[in-house]
Amino acid sequence: MSDDIDIDIDDLQRRMEGALSSLRTEFASLRTGRASGSMLEPIQVEAYGQMTPINQVGTVNVPEPRMVTINVWDKGMVGKVEKAIRESGLGINPQLNGTIIMLPIPELNEERRRELAKVAAGYAEHARVAIRNIRRDGMDQLKKAKAAGMSEDENKIWSDEVQELTDRYIGHVDKALEAKQEEIMQV
Repeated sequence: MSDDIDIDIDDLQRRMEGALSSLRTEFASLRTGRASGSMLEPIQVEAYGQMTPINQVGTVNVPEPRMVTINVWDKGMVGKVEKAIRESGLGINPQLNGTIIMLPIPELNEERRRELAKVAAGYAEHARVAIRNIRRDGMDQLKKAKAAGMSEDENKIWSDEVQELTDRYIGHVDKALEAKQEEIMQV
């Protein structure tokens, strides 16, 4: 009777991996005092009538540990890119050099480092909540399967597998947070 009942562990794992991937993207956008091209990913520029990511209007480079440069392809877009960076809330003051926009990354003070560590912890907590919600979906599937005739033993095996998967991904989130906080607090 329970042969046709199956819990899609692969789907749960894929969704948990998506939550972890989203967390890594959020962490990449946090400025740590070290230059990274990924910190510009969330910034959109109005180009040719639509909002466009910065990396689609110019080449983003990291020539030095504390400098990001954007070589804007269209001279007419330089002002718009500069304005988008100023309004992004990154706290970076762009410097123009022709079609190249230079973004010097200032040292972070201790207070700002602590704030960024708290922001990172908030991102990690959102990822944990997302993973727990995926776990809840898996457990709901198990309840339905049990009602449809799944045996107690089979239900316990699947339940343990869902919990193990959840614990593993929560561990990945904790490790990523620990690494990011260490990077932020590094002077």
